[in-house]
Amino acid sequence: MALTVSRRLLRRFGSFSAFGRYESPSLTSRSIRSPPDLYVACSGDNLFPLKSGLSFLASRKFSTTILTPDSSEGAFPSDLLLKKTVLTPDITIGLHQDLVIPVTNFFNEDKGFMVLAGDVFDVPIRKDIIHRVVRWQLAKRQQGTHSTKTISEVSGTGKKPWRQKGTGRARHGTLRGPQFRGGTTMHGPKPRSHAIKLNKKVRRLGLKIALSARAAEGKLLVFEDLEVPSHKTKFIVNYYNQMENTKKVLLCDGGCIHEKLKLATQNLHYVNVLPSVGLNVYSILQHDTLVMSRDAVNKIVDRMHTPINR
Repeated sequence: MALTVSRRLLRRFGSFSAFGRYESPSLTSRSIRSPPDLYVACSGDNLFPLKSGLSFLASRKFSTTILTPDSSEGAFPSDLLLKKTVLTPDITIGLHQDLVIPVTNFFNEDKGFMVLAGDVFDVPIRKDIIHRVVRWQLAKRQQGTHSTKTISEVSGTGKKPWRQKGTGRARHGTLRGPQFRGGTTMHGPKPRSHAIKLNKKVRRLGLKIALSARAAEGKLLVFEDLEVPSHKTKFIVNYYNQMENTKKVLLCDGGCIHEKLKLATQNLHYVNVLPSVGLNVYSILQHDTLVMSRDAVNKIVDRMHTPINR
């Protein structure tokens, strides 16, 4: 019966001439000849040698044992291991999902977790909105105090310099024209406002996008508070040196900036401090790392959720 089953099994893969001749049951007492030979057990005591000419049979696994990396039944087959580097999929941003972020302080102590509102810290990134908000900020902050004098404002007499005809010179009615030294400037700048109009919804959306971008990059840190034990600059410098891949840091507190923190950062050009009411898109883009206190996060969220007055 075992021989009949074995013949049926081998007939499914080809004739016996393709695999070699049948060995007697006494083969079990012989030593295995060479590693290239593959033996398939078809009964309790009989082994059938299969030549290694067919690679697809040599790669088949006839055992029902499930091998895992933690298995103690021998080494895990290397041909079953994935050669490619497994990368975790990137987190999809812009889905308005609430984010959970750990809270720490300047001493790297664990202060629990904080939930960031998804409609503020997880909005779709739009570069066109950022561009419009930055242009609005830079235009609005221009002083616009430039001024030049017109021909009526420049000092000098208004008398005709010489007679109209007979001198051989060009005719002029004043020496305060734009072609003379010390004369007026034609079409020069006058004091004005450079501000451009931008809807409040767009301004608010720009700040949300900037915060979402920092959160998606992992460059948003939340502190329990921004209190420092000393006004010494070296305290901030030591903490800055512990940060990785950081060039400029922006510290944002909820209320007024503490005097110690202000003194500790005033000599560092790569560390700046802002209250939450002054947090803006341009400042966030200028700093690659944003550090906010719990109070600052709550006030920013409240500000973003406040209805726009029309």
